[in-house]
Amino acid sequence: MVPRVFGFLQKEITSIHVAAFVLGGAALASQLLALVRDKLLAYQFGASATLDLYYAAFRIPDAIFATVASLVSLSVLIPFLSEAIAKGNEEARKYIDQVFTLFMILITVVIGVAWLVVPQINTLLFPDITAAYAAELALLARILLLSPLFLGISNLCASITQTHSRFAMYAASPILYNLGIIGGIVFLYPTFGIQGLAYGVVIGTILHMAIQLPFLIQNGLLPRLTKSISFSRIRDMVTISLPRTLTISAAELAELVLVSLASLFTVGSVTIFTFAWNLQSVPLSIIGVSYSLAVFPTLTQLFTKGSMPEFTERLSTAARHIIFWSVPITTIVIILRAHIVRIVLGAGAFQWTETRLTAAALALFAVSLVPQGLSMLFVRAHYARGKTQVPLIINASTSIIIVVLGVGITTLLPTMPAIQAVIERLFRVTDVQGTDVLVLPLVYTIGMYLNVIVHWIYTTRALPTFGKPVLRTIGNGIASAVIGSFATYTMLAAFGPVVDLRTVIGVALHGTVAGIVGLGVTLAVLTALKSEELAATWTTFKTKIKRTPVIAPDPTLQ
Repeated sequence: MVPRVFGFLQKEITSIHVAAFVLGGAALASQLLALVRDKLLAYQFGASATLDLYYAAFRIPDAIFATVASLVSLSVLIPFLSEAIAKGNEEARKYIDQVFTLFMILITVVIGVAWLVVPQINTLLFPDITAAYAAELALLARILLLSPLFLGISNLCASITQTHSRFAMYAASPILYNLGIIGGIVFLYPTFGIQGLAYGVVIGTILHMAIQLPFLIQNGLLPRLTKSISFSRIRDMVTISLPRTLTISAAELAELVLVSLASLFTVGSVTIFTFAWNLQSVPLSIIGVSYSLAVFPTLTQLFTKGSMPEFTERLSTAARHIIFWSVPITTIVIILRAHIVRIVLGAGAFQWTETRLTAAALALFAVSLVPQGLSMLFVRAHYARGKTQVPLIINASTSIIIVVLGVGITTLLPTMPAIQAVIERLFRVTDVQGTDVLVLPLVYTIGMYLNVIVHWIYTTRALPTFGKPVLRTIGNGIASAVIGSFATYTMLAAFGPVVDLRTVIGVALHGTVAGIVGLGVTLAVLTALKSEELAATWTTFKTKIKRTPVIAPDPTLQ
């Protein structure tokens, strides 16, 4: 069984649809473990000061990973490695060692500086948390500073293993990462307290890296420090990777500011924001990440060949399938938001008030699933065309808008109770304390719609035939989602009295039956509308899914 799985994962990919499905399956396994991780944290701590402290401690290490470790991402290194390998093993060996040496120097310096100034940065970003837990927050952040080191090395190792078509090893890395965190919660926290949670994260990053080491050692490809460095070759790599790194950094900056603002609200707001963010990341990873990654190699090849009509057609197809999947999932998540949160998080210390706030935040994030997925696709399309500056400008501008809106609305919120009242009534949380945190996912969603509109305008000007079929899919999606939503609501009302909603099983059964009915009605409407995406999906599942291989995910998109 195991050899078959590994053999399946190492075959060459042939279809962007099937690749997206299989990538989605791999992402689903990792995301399910991530949900188990969050379930354990919610059960143990609830939306508490402890979890606020834990999540706040991630921000500096995550920022370092986004700005430094992403310089050695797969999408940057693989072309250079392939070129070096074509010149012989010795040339490849030299290049690997040069990149590893410079990365180790850079990451060590950055981590060293960060270690020294962590207390000052924490005070700036999280004044309320630091006032009560300054020493604990600094200690956790310093432990977690090891994570960008190991994840960066893992990126470099993954570039080597994937250049040699060993995809399964890296595909398992995110799963091992989450297992490490779960181990920290279950086994280390009882002994070491909250530090044990941080140790679990570090162990997860080590496992993320370590699974790839046996192959590298066996084949003499393990990166080593060297004194011989060709700065001209490294300069070429940095020139290509820097715009992509800055693009990722811009998104990380926006998230960092939003988490910082959440720390100024009611205790537990950072946790609620983070839980809602993690939940919406599940469908985003399965759909948006999978399709944008699956189509990227094809787009690059088509642009290199000058086949722009086919380039546009493939890009349009990927966009339509992202919309096709994302629209019904968005409506299901919004309608069943409380069911989802109660099933995934609602137990132990995680109470009903926290469930309602997290559900409302999840719904606001879910509204942006389509633009988030399309934005990922547009960024990859720009990269395929060599337009690395375009996504940098668009995404950096979006991040600035999100930051300005977040700071502005947070500052003015006490003087604008009408805005908060509308949100509270819309999501039925008028009797809940701490609803001010909901403005943050709202701000993020507004920013993502502005982002995708600008991407759309730029793309349709460059590729005039791109937009029309995508707009048709949007129309079909909205029509089917509206009717499907009505069916879901109707089923919730009809089936509610039949089950015991005081139990997890009852909640799960209630939501599952309503969701299946709503999804079935949605598919029936799409069938009546003769949806091309539905037909392609059905054909793929019938004829290709069992015979198609997979490529591993790019860590810059996880």
